Order: sequence, then C-alpha cells, then structure tokens
Amino acid sequence: MRGAQVFMDSLIAHGVECIFGNPGTTENSLLDRLIDYPQIQYYVALHEGVAVGAANFYAQASGKTAVANLHVAPGLGNAIGMMYGALKSNSPLVVTAGQQDTRMRLRNPLLSHDLVAMAAPVTKFSAEPQSADEMGPLMRRAFKIANEAPCGPVFIALPVNVMEQETTILATTSGRISQGTASADLIHEATRLVMNATSPCIVTGDDPARAGAFDSVVALAETIGAPVYHEGLRAQLSFPNKHPSYRGRVPFTAKETAALLSPHDLIIFLGGPFFEDIWHDDVSAVPHKARIIQIENNNQQLAFNFPLDLGICADLAPTLADLVVSIRAGDSHFLKAANSRNSDLATGSEAKAQQAKAELERAWSDTPMAPFRALHELANGLPEGAIVVDESITAFSDVARLFDFHRPGDYFAGRGGGIGQGLAGAIGTQVACPDRRVVALSGDGSAMYSIQALWTAAHHALPIVFVILSNREYRVLKHNLDTYRRRFDIMSDKPYPHMNLNNPPLDFIAMAKGMGIAGEAVSDPAAVADALRRALGTGKPYVLEIVVAGKA
Repeated sequence: MRGAQVFMDSLIAHGVECIFGNPGTTENSLLDRLIDYPQIQYYVALHEGVAVGAANFYAQASGKTAVANLHVAPGLGNAIGMMYGALKSNSPLVVTAGQQDTRMRLRNPLLSHDLVAMAAPVTKFSAEPQSADEMGPLMRRAFKIANEAPCGPVFIALPVNVMEQETTILATTSGRISQGTASADLIHEATRLVMNATSPCIVTGDDPARAGAFDSVVALAETIGAPVYHEGLRAQLSFPNKHPSYRGRVPFTAKETAALLSPHDLIIFLGGPFFEDIWHDDVSAVPHKARIIQIENNNQQLAFNFPLDLGICADLAPTLADLVVSIRAGDSHFLKAANSRNSDLATGSEAKAQQAKAELERAWSDTPMAPFRALHELANGLPEGAIVVDESITAFSDVARLFDFHRPGDYFAGRGGGIGQGLAGAIGTQVACPDRRVVALSGDGSAMYSIQALWTAAHHALPIVFVILSNREYRVLKHNLDTYRRRFDIMSDKPYPHMNLNNPPLDFIAMAKGMGIAGEAVSDPAAVADALRRALGTGKPYVLEIVVAGKA
C-alpha cells in the first residue's frame, strides 16, 4: 500500500466527507486518488485563503474535523491569514500542502520551502512525514491534536515521493477520548461563591455552543439572575441575543471592560479567552473586588490572563448542568433575589429595544440609507431557519440587536480580526448545512479579500445569498484612526488616508456576473426585504449589493 492510500484511508477513518482545496502539481497524488474515493467531495477554491476560510466555518457549522488541501509554499503562504483565523476560532482543521520530492531537497527545487516552519506559528502541530511508514501515525496524531481542547488547526506537508512510497503501516484512529465532569466538591464550592454574590454576571466564549452547553448557560443565567456578555469577536452563538439577560459583547479595551463589569461582585467566565484588546490600558479588565469563577474544557485557558477564586477544567455541558441543579437546591433567599434581578434585566432589555426603535426612526429616511436601516430590513426579510454568516465589522453589534438568533448554528462569524472570512466562510457553512439557507453579510472591503468565493458557490451550485454592505470605505479603520488620534493626543483635522474605496467604485454585481452569479444593487431601503426574498427564491447563489452611508 502506498503512502497516498494511507492518507486517504486516514481521512475516511476519521469521518472526513469533504476537502476544500486549490489544486496544484504537487497535489496530483491526492487529486488523482479522489476518483477512487467518491465518498469524499472536493470543493474547488480559486485561492488557498478561500479554501481554508471555508474549511474553518465548515468545522464550526458541522462540528466535524475539516480538511483543506493547499499548493506547496506559495499556496500555504496565501492561506496563512485564514489559518490564523481558524486558530483563533479553535476550529479542528487539518491543513495539508503538497511538498516537492524530498530527493530534490538540497537542489532547492521550484516552489519548495520549509513548509513545516511556515505553518508552525499558526497551528497547534506542524509536521512532514519522512517516509510512507510515518503517514498513518502522523495523520492519527494530527486528528487527535486538532480535536484536543482547545481545538485548532494542524498542518501536514505531503512530499510527492512519500505519497508514492510503499508501506505496510495502515491508517488508524486514536479511538474515543472522553473528559470528565467536575467533582461534587468543585460544584459545591462554585455554588457557595454564587450564593454569596449579590450582583453576578456571566461572560461566555464560543466553547459552550460547541460543547452542547447552550441550554445550561441559559439556565444558569436565569437561575442566578445574571446579565450575559460575550467575547468581542465570536465565532458561535453561545447565548440567545433576544433573551432579556443578553447584554452584548465586551469592549476591546481593558478600561472599558473594567467599567462594564465593575457593578458585579462575581464574574463567571465560560469557555473562552474572553478579552482581546486593541489598545493598551494600564488597568486590568477584571475589577479587583470581583470574585472570579472560570469553567473551561482545557487547562490552557484557565487563569491565562487573570487570577481566579475557582477554576474548573471539565466538560462544560454536564458541569454547568450540575451547577444549576446545585444552585436551585440552595438558599431560597438567593433565588428570590435572582428573580428580582431577572425582572430588572427584563426591564432593561425592553428599554434597550425602545432605544433601538428610536434610533431606527431617526435613521429611517437617511440617504444613502443608514446601515442600521438596511440591517433592519434584512432581519425582517430573513426566513425562519436561515443561517447568518456575519462579517459586517462595524455593524456587528447592530446585527446582534436586530436579528433573532435562537440556537447555536443560527449564526457564525470569524475570529482573529483578519477580514475576508465571511464570503469564504459562507461556502463551508452551506456545505455543512445543505438543508438550510445561508445569508452572508459582508462589508465591501472585506468582500474583496475573498471575492473568488463567488465562483466556488456558482461552480458547486451552493444557494448562498451574499449581501454586500457597500459604504465604499474601510469604515472600521476610520473609527480606529479617530481613537488613535485621541489616545495619543494627536489633534488633527486631516482627512482619512487611503481608506476610501470610491475611486473607482467597486461594482459587485458586475464581478458576480463575471463569476456566473446573478445579483442586483439596492439603494432604496424599502426595496431591501423584497430583494432578499427574490434572491432566496432563486434557489441559486445570488449577490445583493446594498449601498449604505459611510462614516460622517
């Protein structure tokens, strides 16, 4: 048996159903063998970044290990940014790239480089088999490490001669590996800390959604009467955004985060890194008077950035379920106070809804239309059961206010801050969820990073509606430049340098047509919902370019 067959058999053994890739000469061994493995679907991308971006979101949406196949050194280089996003998203992802024949190594053949070293900074594990005998064991290790919490991408280089060497060592898996629930003593201690709090809050990462702990997070919030915040950038929905306890995301500066959390005497952190600051502050994001509980499925994230009163490493779903049962069996005075806090949260939630309504009324007749109005119309036109892939950047918070996301799987977004993940990610999301409609929201600047994804959608007949919010600028950069000038006392009335995209304006409908996709541009807010319904009604990939106002 040859190394390439062991590689393919390893994919089958680990339940792989598809590969996202960009073909190249060093990948011939894999591509040629796909004919013998019809159970594995290959999704063609025109750029390696799109392949990895699609694989990242496929892993998030399917809960399975994704596979991306790239083309040697330049192709791996093209994908590094998206691999970084997968690393920040904790996506179980096996990335491979063809490598030149190792017998030519000392001659520096065309396209060759140290692929293992290139991939190492953005992966959990990076390796290259030196012989076909190593293929099976390395693939087993790669899948194991990719799925160990915190999950993340791994990389395997595939030399062409190793793929065609003979071996007697077959493909194997690591078998079922489980993690336990927190002990009764830890549950008791967590319950004690909660019961002593008068103003608890919860900050959740993505892991509760991935771990099947969504309902337990909701139950915990309702049981203790706590507002719930999520990380600044999130890939998953770990709490329903229309729930009375939902309070949006934590800020991107320690000072603002500390101010947000300062009213609380207990903070419960669940499943994530939580704070990803953009600007430096000489303060801690965690108020020093607050008691801290952190519950994770891995030791790496526990107490990584702040000291704890209690840290628990265990499966999130059963641990949170046990904690809720323990608290509900506790002091009745605490539970009565929690009910009072829930009432206050509901009142505050209604006030926020009225505030959003007033904001919408003020922006109703703006020309060009305000992004808030555009998103309102899109939310009204979205059908039940649709999935939103969100890369609206400066409108992230507005999406959370206006759309109604009920369960994990209703919403996906990119982490790490690199743009271009939305269009590529919609590909992987639709492949993972073929029975649901996917609507991708993207800014125009972000869309241009992975515009080739439109061709992949057309080529594979993926019925994604790509909504481009076109303000013809890098709006987030303008906001950040304003902040930069304030923070460093730079008094300036200078214009924003190199942040406009209006000369010439980008024509997304023409670009879509060139890649085989129909579309329409919309500038009238009253026409947005109907345009979305028409797009969905085609049952084919479709582009909506919605012209919205830029930064004043």
